[in-house]
Amino acid sequence: MSSSANRLINRPILATIHTDAFRHNLSRIRELAPASKIWSVVKAKAYGHTLEAVLKGLESTDGFALLDIADAQWLRDHAWGGRILLLEGLFSQEELELAVKLKCDLVVHSEKQVDWLEAYQNHSGHQINIFLKLNSGMNRLGLKPAHYRTAFHRLHAAGYHLHHMTHFANADQVERSPSVGEQLECFEQAIEGLQAPTSLANSAAILWHRNALGDWIRPGIMLYGVSPTGVHADIVRSELQAVMQLRSEIIDIQELKKGDHIGYGGRYQSPEDMRIGVIACGYADGYPRHAEDGTPVWVDAADTHGNGAICPIVGQVSMDMLTIDLREAPHAKIGSVVELWGSEVPVDDVAQMSGTIGYELICALAPRVSVVIK
Repeated sequence: MSSSANRLINRPILATIHTDAFRHNLSRIRELAPASKIWSVVKAKAYGHTLEAVLKGLESTDGFALLDIADAQWLRDHAWGGRILLLEGLFSQEELELAVKLKCDLVVHSEKQVDWLEAYQNHSGHQINIFLKLNSGMNRLGLKPAHYRTAFHRLHAAGYHLHHMTHFANADQVERSPSVGEQLECFEQAIEGLQAPTSLANSAAILWHRNALGDWIRPGIMLYGVSPTGVHADIVRSELQAVMQLRSEIIDIQELKKGDHIGYGGRYQSPEDMRIGVIACGYADGYPRHAEDGTPVWVDAADTHGNGAICPIVGQVSMDMLTIDLREAPHAKIGSVVELWGSEVPVDDVAQMSGTIGYELICALAPRVSVVIK
């Protein structure tokens, strides 16, 4: 359980992290890429799921990949003895000593980082693994092909254990350029004759380009049961499970007459007499303020048989509350449990109705929301 769950809480909103879903998703990824080792990407505090949860649910991974050296320190302090990859490498030369002490693998994506490593005198006895990153067309981080081979030879001469790495820009959109095929061709040309293990595939490539995996794959969003494309059908087809479940309760019910308006700006006008459920969840909890009318919310035990029902949001999401149409849930009452996203309501569906992506929603869970790890 995270520290946020240890303080006095009186609001019913709660995020539950299901570590059995982590285990399932990791196992499924191994089935998709049986010949590759796995870097489980846990940047941004494990996409909002907490490092505590990944230590419990992803303990069988081959390594954790992250950005902040403070997170690497946390993992070591909490008995993680496996490999750790710093995905953006070093942000300053002064970090190098700590990275070596923590036995981190390093991504190298710039000439400056090559300079720092070339000048470093390693007296630790620890073999430093380098993942040299090629800019094969995404044009974000990485060495251009013209400079890649020189950097490889410099680091090899300095005694580092090298790996080749690149990142695909459009593995989820085959019609966009550069395509996976174009980037893969660039990569293969750049590394020709330079023997070293490779790391290529992100979540989208693991799902749809299994000719472009490499020796180390880097699953991120799929580990959390969220789609790289934002289309939940991808998750269903891939047999992945949602890890985070965000729940709250109905804290009030309003009886509206036909023509009544709801919430700030009166965006929604009731088409008939109807009941409106007020839920303890708003944009200060990380729920998207721009969620449109019709965004799904699941209401538990919505009928006498104990079945739940999907009820749409009506009206503007406010800081601490949102409102839903209860016409599909005639037995809902104050205290009825609702799911904002999770196994009943895919976070991808909420994101689509809010003009964003599932990544943003799970990463934006507010600190005031209690988190329970199961």
